Formats: sequence, structure tokens, C-alpha cells
Amino acid sequence: MRVLNTRNELVNLINNQKKEGKTIGFVPTMGALHEGHLSLVKESKKNSDITVVSVFVNPTQFNDPEDLKRYPRTLEQDVELLKSVNCDIVFAPSVEEIYPEPDTRKFNFGYLESIMEGAKRPGHFNGVGQVVSRLFDLVAPDKAFFGMKDFQQVVIIKYMVKQLKYNIEIIACPIVREENGLAKSSRNTLLDEDHRKNAPHIYNTLKKARSLASEMGVKEIKEWIVNEINRNPFLDTEYVEIVDDTTLKVTEDWSEPGTKVACVAVYAGKIRLIDNIVF
Repeated sequence: MRVLNTRNELVNLINNQKKEGKTIGFVPTMGALHEGHLSLVKESKKNSDITVVSVFVNPTQFNDPEDLKRYPRTLEQDVELLKSVNCDIVFAPSVEEIYPEPDTRKFNFGYLESIMEGAKRPGHFNGVGQVVSRLFDLVAPDKAFFGMKDFQQVVIIKYMVKQLKYNIEIIACPIVREENGLAKSSRNTLLDEDHRKNAPHIYNTLKKARSLASEMGVKEIKEWIVNEINRNPFLDTEYVEIVDDTTLKVTEDWSEPGTKVACVAVYAGKIRLIDNIVF
């Protein structure tokens, strides 16, 4: 496994692999890796000759400076984990390597960024667009692998790929959960003992809501989810939305065509957790 820190090293190595006819799979991460990330690497290994993983905490997608400061950074541990799943190339650049000059590009994701995460975290998806397009330009992958925990992000990246005419297949992989149902997230390491113990209530509520959907209207089920999560004193719901899995159009009636996904953002103390479930 090669660990690279500069764009030039990365581009040269990728070019050599491509000259040999190798296909490139790519997993972009912000580090603090866990089983969820490793499942993406394994999927890439199955579907590509060479797997590249980037480890880069991208400052442009944080609208809260405190959140950026707090975000866990564990590069040595990440490298060991990536070795254990036979990753081929780790790209761990500095901010200056990714942004030698300030990135002033403005992306237009239209309606897709106007709700849920986009509404609550202004500028977040513009930062995602900046870093992911920059990494796509450097890695030039054939396939890129993203986790469904960041469901809205996956929809937006698929849209960006079409918008910028990248010849990259975006593969969305299932959420990996802890035994108690909590979606694996780098932010879980920041939870104190009480909040960690109570955070699985989020997914348990979503599962119960799915089973109750046939008995309630969309508005009622959303209210029920908020009330049920907030019944736990360690949790505070920021939003609940039920949307179409492709267009993110907000569902108003179960009879509307398309697959529905219930998405939530919940504060466990100061730590913000997101999750979703297909209805």
C-alpha cells in the first residue's frame, strides 16, 4: 500500500496504472475511519483493479468552525485499518495540496440543496462539490463509492457527475450499523457514554415508523417520529423529512410514485447525527 501526500505523486501513479489498463475505484473520506468506510473499500476492491482512498478533512464543507475543529483526525490509525483491507493507495493531502488557491467556484444544485442538510448547513454542499470534483480530477476514477448514510450527498454527487460530464459511475453502498442499530459514523467517537447509549433510539424509531406508515398519513408519521425521538431526554430532533429517493421531492401523500426515504438529523448533546431508512 502506498501512502501519498502530494497531487503530483498521485497523478503520476494513477497515470502509470491506467497505462497498464487498470481500472480505478475511489473512496473519498474525511478519515476517522470505521467499518462503514471499510465496507466501501471492500466494495471497490471487488469492482476495480486499484482502490484509492483519500483521507482529507475538507474545511470548505463545514459551516460551523467549531464542528471543523472538533472533527476527529486519526491518520495513523486510518492507515493501519486501510492496510488491513488491502487498500492500494492512500491519498492524505494537506489543505494546500487540495486548494493551492482559494476555491471560489459556486455550484448550482438547485432544489436538491434547498432542503434537509442543505437548508440546515448553508454552503455545505458547495464545499462537498468543490472537494469531490477536485478529487475526481486528481484520481480520475472509473467508479466512486459512497455510503448511503449521507443519502442527500449521494443524490447531489450523482447530479454533479452529470452536470460536469464526468465519466464516473457512482455506486451507493448500504449503511453499516453497530449491533444496536446506530449508523456507523466518525462522529460517534465524540459521543459521551450517556448519549452513545441512547443514540440507537434514532434508528429504532425509524424502523417503528416504517411499520406504522400504512396506518398514518405522511404528516402524522413525521410528527410521530419527532415526538418519539424527543421523548428520549438525550436526543433532540433537528428535522424529519420523507422524500423521493431520486428527486428529493418532499412526499405529501403515500400514493405518490417512487421510493420514499425518511431522513432525520438529531442532536445527541452537541453531536449532530444523521440517519435514514427506505420506507
